[in-house]
Amino acid sequence: MPSSLRTLRNQARITAIPRSSQSIIVNPLAITTARRGITTATIRPQTVTATASAIASQFQAVRNMSNWPKVTAENPLGLDDPSLFVQKGFIGGKYVETESGKTFEVDDPASGKIIGTCPEMTVEDTKRAIESAHKAFASYKNVSPQQRQAYLTELHRLFLANINDITRLIVWENGKSWNDALAEANYAASFFSWFAGEALRTYGQTIPCSVPGTRNITIKQPIGVVALLVPWNFPAAMIARKLGPALAVGCTSVVKVPSETPYTTLAIVELARRAGVPEGVVNVITTDKNLQDVGKELCTNPLVHKVSFTGSTRVGKILASQCSSTLKKMSLELGGNAPLIVFDDADLATAVAGTIASKFRGSGQTCVCANRIYVQDGIYDKFAKALAEKVGQFKVGSGFDEGVTHGPLIHARQADKVDEHVQDAVSKGAKVLVGGKRGKGTEYIPTVLADVSDECLIATEETFGPVAALFRFKTEDEVVERANNTEVGLAGYFFSQDADRIWRVAEALETGMVGANTGMISQAVIPFGGVKESGYGKEGGAEGADEYTITKLVAVGSKIKQ
Repeated sequence: MPSSLRTLRNQARITAIPRSSQSIIVNPLAITTARRGITTATIRPQTVTATASAIASQFQAVRNMSNWPKVTAENPLGLDDPSLFVQKGFIGGKYVETESGKTFEVDDPASGKIIGTCPEMTVEDTKRAIESAHKAFASYKNVSPQQRQAYLTELHRLFLANINDITRLIVWENGKSWNDALAEANYAASFFSWFAGEALRTYGQTIPCSVPGTRNITIKQPIGVVALLVPWNFPAAMIARKLGPALAVGCTSVVKVPSETPYTTLAIVELARRAGVPEGVVNVITTDKNLQDVGKELCTNPLVHKVSFTGSTRVGKILASQCSSTLKKMSLELGGNAPLIVFDDADLATAVAGTIASKFRGSGQTCVCANRIYVQDGIYDKFAKALAEKVGQFKVGSGFDEGVTHGPLIHARQADKVDEHVQDAVSKGAKVLVGGKRGKGTEYIPTVLADVSDECLIATEETFGPVAALFRFKTEDEVVERANNTEVGLAGYFFSQDADRIWRVAEALETGMVGANTGMISQAVIPFGGVKESGYGKEGGAEGADEYTITKLVAVGSKIKQ
């Protein structure tokens, strides 16, 4: 809950009908805790009586202090600004339908109910979007860095002004808990702030030349039209991480939103429009059944010069193959199977907190979350017990509900996969310390498994769910070898208080990113990306802007003396 709401709630008092000649006032926070079975209500006498209607209105006020949006027929998602709920595509600065009139439905993972629709756009729509972006690039590439910075600065301001609505959209379509969604929204905002600064830092170089009288200079220029293919697990952060640098350096874009979570991206694009970003610079395609054909068009159309994709390794390989026909530049942030190692000399509290931060954010539906948790023999039992105690306190439910820490999984297929991994591990000797079962709908109860073997599916496949699988190990050399025994290498984590070991293990892990004594590595200022089959290219940091530019050499000669 936002601190401002918490403060109001703690200060509020509700007047109730007296049982005798006195009235009582009840702290509404106590009412909430009593609903959870915690008897901490504070009661004190008052001489003021109250009518039944006053009580009803005051209890309604308490309910309205929760994160549940005020839904009406005219405002079905309860946004402060209902116009941010966009159910159309966006081409050439205009909201559009598709010629066929077909749509697809978007549901709320928590309830399974339909919350809206979007156009089932086609290859022809995609071509129009690409042409719009191509036409806009002719002028946008010449917009000054200061003006591009101004667009991003204003977008950042508008984003923060509407951050509660962005958070609501994330909860509605992705299912995250309120706090998780709000954290993502703030994370997304940081990319617009960071890349506003990077707009002024597209530096070139002066390079000494071996030819007398000649100077070598390099300049950075925008690569052109870019296709931004964003995933459903971070509907605000991933578009911010891709659109921010594209706008900063002077590229125009066609965004293909995921059918599961289109509305957050569309709201952000609307804020970009309000920030003054010119028509055609950002275009949005919405599709479900035509996904493969639309993706192929974006990868093979010669007017598109770069593709940025976040998603599975399987799909990334398909896109890379399609992009090879025109030798497009690509950024691929693909699947992970992240190891997390807890050494005997780790600080237990730090290791448990870091594991929870890495493993259970977004209900485990993140590419960088720990998938294989290796714990050394000497600390194994203490760590397993402490982790299970913390995880057992989690509450699963709708992201808008009070006290919910983890929302449902995105759809039934994901819940099925998680359950398959758990049942497979149990059948091969793993013990369930907490969880290990499904909840309502697509919910999966946060789970800790002990004594998991390397023969289990969870050891070789990315689970993408709230399951902490604990593997035992004896030595540093052994665990590094096991951690690296995978075809992917996005992120890795370990916990140790040995300064020498920190450097040894950090350098030995075959991953693009390493967290030492922390489970949170994602930031706007870092180069985010992996190695091996986790892809190539970087997002975020100065490298994130470079991915959208070309480096051009200008060799300048001088007049030959006679």
